[in-house]
Amino acid sequence: MPFSPAAQRLLAGPPLECGPEPLDSHMARLGRLPASTGDRLIGALEASALTGRGGAGFPVGRKWRAIADRAEGRAVVVANGAEGEPASAKDRTLMATRPHLVLDGAVLAAEAIGADDIVIYIGQEHAAAAAAMTRAVETRRTSIRPRVRVVRAPIGYIAGEATAAVHYLNVGDARPTGTQPRISVRGVADRPTLVQNVETLGHVALIARYGDAWYRSIGRSGATGSALVTVTGAIRESGVREIELGTTFADLVAEAGGLTTAVSAIVLGGYFGTWARPEDVWRVALDPEAMQAAGLSFGCGFIGLLPEGRCGIAVTAAIVRFMSGESAGQCGPCVLGLGAIADAMQRIARGDADARELADVRRWTGLTARRGACRHPDGAVQLMESALGVFDADFIHHVSTGRCAVADRALEVA
Repeated sequence: MPFSPAAQRLLAGPPLECGPEPLDSHMARLGRLPASTGDRLIGALEASALTGRGGAGFPVGRKWRAIADRAEGRAVVVANGAEGEPASAKDRTLMATRPHLVLDGAVLAAEAIGADDIVIYIGQEHAAAAAAMTRAVETRRTSIRPRVRVVRAPIGYIAGEATAAVHYLNVGDARPTGTQPRISVRGVADRPTLVQNVETLGHVALIARYGDAWYRSIGRSGATGSALVTVTGAIRESGVREIELGTTFADLVAEAGGLTTAVSAIVLGGYFGTWARPEDVWRVALDPEAMQAAGLSFGCGFIGLLPEGRCGIAVTAAIVRFMSGESAGQCGPCVLGLGAIADAMQRIARGDADARELADVRRWTGLTARRGACRHPDGAVQLMESALGVFDADFIHHVSTGRCAVADRALEVA
């Protein structure tokens, strides 16, 4: 069952398998960028209620206006396509297939906030996206007023965090910084800097052409607009999709061809996200506000469906181990806290731990949150905390018997 054509906005145009859309096709579909003052565009963004698609969900219009009010023509725009989240593929897909839409948004951002420098910041591992964006920049170099350059971000989960991106562009070290002033005041080259996710910039390019009312004309369950999501796991049609915000999880599954097998749990929002039981989210609207109210995470738009035959504890242990390895190494909660949790989770997953070690994991998870130099440990323990709830019975089985609960259930059925 195909998605509603109304939801196809960012991904409208040639099939994704055709690769990057050429400039002539892009122009034939969408026309030239409209002449618009920065204040008018920022007003439209404020009226649209567009929020950032990088995970934080901050109102875009408010973010731009704050920088425009102080930039005085000196600002820098960083189009953030680092996408170091292994579970997500939406940003790399958009850059690889609709590079001129992303570039449109970056140019509009520069004009709106008074910037003469644009950096397209793309993860080192995203070769197709980097090639497409580089070609797009070269094709339009003579027609774009701000200076535009493509910079390859180092491989790493934290490389896409806004302050880490700025730190890398300044000194070659993709490490989050928590020092004042904020990057909106002093960022790249000590200039006011806007770091904006590439999907967000794609939405901006469309709002500039069609207006805030057009953006709000789709959406379900009280939400407005569309968003890109990455759907994987026990689903027939996995991959990157564009959905109307407010689409329920049940509708998403139906529109993606249905499940391939029974599902025991769902991870929402990626590695900074939350685990949930299917019955708890089946009718929840896929919308950042509604999900936050339900204690869930929209995050980077990742939705992973865990088949009943896979062990959620083993999957969580692997994620926490990865997140521990991605630490910036600049504070105890990240280095020691995540490291200890990851080690204990490996032992629990193998059946080599007892109830005392599970109690330690619960305690360490609570102690690690909100104490790091950046948000990296917070995201990791948020996922860990949700796992302790969703897989509670399985955790107890692992530490009391030394065996995997999923494997034992399969034996009982057999």
